[in-house]
Amino acid sequence: MQANEATIRWGIIGCGDVCEVKSGPAFNKVPNSTLHAVMRRDADLAADFARRHGVPAYYTDARQLIADPDVNAIYVATPPASHEEYALLAIAAGKPVYIEKPLSVDAPSTRRILQAAQSSGVKASGAYYRRRLPLFEQVKEFIEQGRLGRIRHISIRLLLPAEQNGIAQTASNWRIDPRYSGGGLFHDLAPHMLDILCWLFGEPLSCRGRALNQAQAYAAPDFTSVEALFADDIFFTGVWSFNAHSLSREDTCTIYGDKGNLSFAFFARDPLRINTEAQQESIQFQTPQHIQQPMIHAVVRYFRGEAANPCSLSDALLSMDMMDSVEP
Repeated sequence: MQANEATIRWGIIGCGDVCEVKSGPAFNKVPNSTLHAVMRRDADLAADFARRHGVPAYYTDARQLIADPDVNAIYVATPPASHEEYALLAIAAGKPVYIEKPLSVDAPSTRRILQAAQSSGVKASGAYYRRRLPLFEQVKEFIEQGRLGRIRHISIRLLLPAEQNGIAQTASNWRIDPRYSGGGLFHDLAPHMLDILCWLFGEPLSCRGRALNQAQAYAAPDFTSVEALFADDIFFTGVWSFNAHSLSREDTCTIYGDKGNLSFAFFARDPLRINTEAQQESIQFQTPQHIQQPMIHAVVRYFRGEAANPCSLSDALLSMDMMDSVEP
């Protein structure tokens, strides 16, 4: 792709539920971007998506979509087990690629994608779109301004009842099948959360975790704990439980500093709360209709040579390494 090519003409591999509202429509709503083609193995579903969203072309074979001369950028939106295959095909074709989170099923697979992109010079970005949402940008600003003072501790608690924990349910329920997801609901939801930690505090100096299958309701773990140490002695503890009682439901991240704390939710629409001697405030943020639109806008600008990469594969690898530190 030439720098500042007039329009980024996208092809989506895997036009499933995530693409319906979260991402798909946004490709036609940001400047210098259009959605030209989609691919799904089921021809009827691919044709239906294309018809409803006004997409000119559809395919049942990813190779055919990648080879389409009118497609000059690829969005990989399949379950994680096939991310590596499709990302490598796109890179081999010389087409920039935007990859859903998690980037793959584990860190070694992610490294292979990263190495292919680096050796070929093809641009690649991870879809860790929370980096571009106003809530998380405000958190970053408060920390960089020193509102909390020196950061001491970060705590994440995501406790969801078994009957309510499918934040993005599908008919096949692939998210709780490690063959497709890499490790259950922790692998589906924690990448967003761990990525924000690395975005705020850099690469962890050490990390370890433990996963359990307490309820034995499916093959993947339903409980995970992680602890990590970041630079400046910032200590992190996290708990993810997908078998909690409804009365124990919780979605909270709290960042503690020596001048106060702030807390927010990753998935619930709770306000950002900051509590210091100088500021006690609750700030409500609106979620964009198409939640990935701000990130897609940034990725388009990067692919066109107008801006830096909003989430490099090296960045995305940090959270994958943290997930891989978890022992069964």
